[in-house]
Amino acid sequence: MIDQYIRQYGKRLYGLCMTLCANRDDADDLYQDTWIKVVKNIDSYDTSKEFEPWLTRICVNTYRNGLRRLMKSPIFNGFANDDEKQAVIENVKSPEATDYSYLHEAIDKLPEKLRVTVILFYFKDMDVAATSATLGIPEGTVKSRLNKARKLLKEVLDNDTDIRF
Repeated sequence: MIDQYIRQYGKRLYGLCMTLCANRDDADDLYQDTWIKVVKNIDSYDTSKEFEPWLTRICVNTYRNGLRRLMKSPIFNGFANDDEKQAVIENVKSPEATDYSYLHEAIDKLPEKLRVTVILFYFKDMDVAATSATLGIPEGTVKSRLNKARKLLKEVLDNDTDIRF
């Protein structure tokens, strides 16, 4: 049964993982962790509802939990000095340039609630209802977050000299 879901939703889920993580290794880990959680919790899936929003919710929550763990990690900003931190940053592979890199950069700088909402709605082709169900928030909140994100992005992209929020 899980194999059928993987065949049907695997590519879209992996695309979501890549969009959330923007790093192939982290996306691979998130993809695998999501399917492990699906297998563990498949008995709690309500078959009267669509599978994809349930799957996406598991993925987004797994991603958020990973961020929380990272922020609480003692090594997250445990560099002895700025030189050590700069050396690590310089050794990180830079992402490949894309046609819309400026837009992706602006979206990545959005507050996390807005960023995840934008990714689900615009990049994963979810409508307001599906985004609402996936995030477990009211549809009005989804609309409000999208509106706020659009305003911030418009403001930043109109003044495209420096992207900050």
